[in-house]
Amino acid sequence: MSEARLDGSVLVTGGAGYIGSHAVLALADAGYRVVVVDNLVTGFAWAVDRRATLIEMAVEDDRVRDVMREHGVRAVMHFAGSVVVPESVSDPLKYYRNNTAASRSLIESAVTVGVPHFIFSSTAATYGTPAKVPVAEGDPTVPINPYGMSKLMTEAMLRDVAAAHPFNYAALRYFNVAGADPGGRSGQSTAGATHLIKVAVEAAIGKREGVSVFGTDFATPDGTGVRDYIHVSDLAAAHVHALELLVAEPGRSHTLNAGYGRGYSVFEVLDAVDRITNRTVDRRLEPRRAGDPDALIADNSAILATLPWRPRHDDLDGIVRDALAWERALAER
Repeated sequence: MSEARLDGSVLVTGGAGYIGSHAVLALADAGYRVVVVDNLVTGFAWAVDRRATLIEMAVEDDRVRDVMREHGVRAVMHFAGSVVVPESVSDPLKYYRNNTAASRSLIESAVTVGVPHFIFSSTAATYGTPAKVPVAEGDPTVPINPYGMSKLMTEAMLRDVAAAHPFNYAALRYFNVAGADPGGRSGQSTAGATHLIKVAVEAAIGKREGVSVFGTDFATPDGTGVRDYIHVSDLAAAHVHALELLVAEPGRSHTLNAGYGRGYSVFEVLDAVDRITNRTVDRRLEPRRAGDPDALIADNSAILATLPWRPRHDDLDGIVRDALAWERALAER
């Protein structure tokens, strides 16, 4: 892949949130000009790096087009949206509004203004319950909840738009994102988060009474669900590489798994938290949740072959250590 540099700035939607704030850091560290659009419903203005320009606005607002023009935007990284799977089941219309409909408006704004590159925050939930593990990009996409379907519908829109306009995209299907910026500049700050490592480190410092383990009868070595945990800073770096690929090869688009290609069980994660904190987090055994697959692990051969991206934080203890450091810092804010 040839070296390519974006001629203009990057618009990051949801840049005041967990993954978006880390992408802003990665972009700014790489020397890109960054403008953030975030409605601050779940994000935090203080989480946006000072090198970026923050504009409080919903992504579906037509005024986003004025922002694109004013700031010379030539690429969009789209992180804004709703991400809680059980909530998507109980309130599906919220997810089709915040994820699918809002993404449609943002894509239309990009096409109208002539922004040629788009990086989309997709999810492994597009696969549903995979027939085999690890799961590859060409495997069936059969979402089992509105969250996964709302993201898959956006992927379809991007594919159709790229066929009709001078526009290319990268859809990165995340597995389980965890950890925090190793320099302590950002981390997961949302109250009531449901991600296992976030919940576990909150319990470790006394913010929660314990951790619920949903199911111990999975077809896995220890009976608990196995997931592929990717450090948020590695994920952010993948976005920068994806951007540079889109610029270098404007006629091509990509859908890529973002994971490490190996999984850890719930008990293994909790063991790591106990090990790092030198205390035992209370484990509450609960019935398994409907639709939870036994294991969900990325086949990451495509992203390794397509991007010059190599994980730098592929270590469960390190991921937990960074998450814990952030949680302690957050408690002192």
